[in-house]
Amino acid sequence: MTAQGSGPGETEEQLAEALTQIESLQSAAADAEARAETATSEVAALKEEHGQTRTRLTDSVSARQSAETEASQLRADLEGAREQAREATGRYREVRLAAHPDIPHDLVPEGETVEDVDREFEAALKVVGQVRERVQEEQSGKRSARVPPGSPARRQPDLAALPTSEKIRLGLQQLADQ
Repeated sequence: MTAQGSGPGETEEQLAEALTQIESLQSAAADAEARAETATSEVAALKEEHGQTRTRLTDSVSARQSAETEASQLRADLEGAREQAREATGRYREVRLAAHPDIPHDLVPEGETVEDVDREFEAALKVVGQVRERVQEEQSGKRSARVPPGSPARRQPDLAALPTSEKIRLGLQQLADQ
C-alpha cells in the first residue's frame, strides 16, 4: 500500500459503494420514469375526461338554449290560446244574451271561462225571474193602485209668490203675444 493513495481494497470498496449508488440511482430513475409514465397516462386520461366534460357541457348548453326557445314558443302559444279563449268566451256571452233579450247585459259580466259566463247567466236569469214575479204580483194584486193613463190637466202657474216687477213684466209679455 502506498501512503498517498488507496490500496486495491479501498478502491474496490469505493467501487462497490459507487455501484450501490448507481444501482440506487437507476432504481430511483426507474421509479421516476414509472411515476412520470403514470402521471402522463393520468394527464392523458384527465385530458380525455376534460374533453368529454366539455362536450357534455356544450351539449347541455345547446339543450338548455333549445329548451328556452321551446319554452318561449310555448308561452307565446299559451298566450295566444288564452286570448282565443277570452274571445270565444266573449262571443259565447253575447250569443247567450242575444237568445234572452230580457236579460240586461250588465247582469252578466265578462268571464274568463265559459263556466263563469254560465254561472253569471244563471244568476241573471234568477234575478230577472224574481223581478218578473214581483211585477206580476203587483199587477194582479194592486190593480186599484195603478196610475191612470194620460197626463194631468194643465193649470195656470201660481204667480202669487212673484215680486210685483216680475208680475208686470209677465203681463206685458202676455199682451204682446196676443
